[in-house]
Amino acid sequence: MSKTNGKAVNLKDKLDGNELDLSLCNLTEVPVKELATLTKATVLDLSCNNLTILPSEFCGLTHLMKLDLSKNQLVQLPPELGRLVSLQHLDLYNNKLCSLPVSLAKLKNLKWLDLKDNPLEPALAKVAGDCLDEKQCKECAARVLQHMRTIQSDQDREKQRRLLAEREREKKREVEQRLREAREREARKREKAEEKERKRREYESQRAALIHQQESEEKTEREVQRESRAAFSPAAVGWFCSCPFIQHSTG
Repeated sequence: MSKTNGKAVNLKDKLDGNELDLSLCNLTEVPVKELATLTKATVLDLSCNNLTILPSEFCGLTHLMKLDLSKNQLVQLPPELGRLVSLQHLDLYNNKLCSLPVSLAKLKNLKWLDLKDNPLEPALAKVAGDCLDEKQCKECAARVLQHMRTIQSDQDREKQRRLLAEREREKKREVEQRLREAREREARKREKAEEKERKRREYESQRAALIHQQESEEKTEREVQRESRAAFSPAAVGWFCSCPFIQHSTG
């Protein structure tokens, strides 16, 4: 059920064969959920309402072949419009559109397009032409599709250029990161070697000091022993015993 003029309306009652007429219903939004159940309705007339936007979900109605959105207040179309791959006829007459989504280029089956009475940007307006009759609307569809394909191609090339540039920047960042890591490893290796050399010098210094101390102690001990042996040698003892002073003292 949907509401038109504040009243609930069964969309099936509006369906006539494969045509669903929702024109002049004062709609401010599209009843997408209800429309999605009516896959038989390949022709949809939403003209003469108060629609300002189409929700992105609307582009899931891939069964639509003819769509009339004329005489609404549409200011833009959803970027996903290209999903309406079955669309052959699109009427956008008398809205407030300045541009069209680039995805329009994907509508390979589009044969008829009316863009009259829209404030189109100059480049698009020139491509669209006047759309005053059947022939011009068919030509409009062909020219606009080609225009959108050109824009899509340009955007794809720009996207590819940016992607390649980003990859180059990423490679440069990776190289810089590897160089930075290599420098850090080298610095750590150098610090480790310097620390090892410092410890080796400390060890050698301590070892030399210890050896010097041991040699000094051994020298002192040898001198003491030499002096001790000299004091108790036979000559020293004989002299001691023959000394008059010592004999007098002992007598």
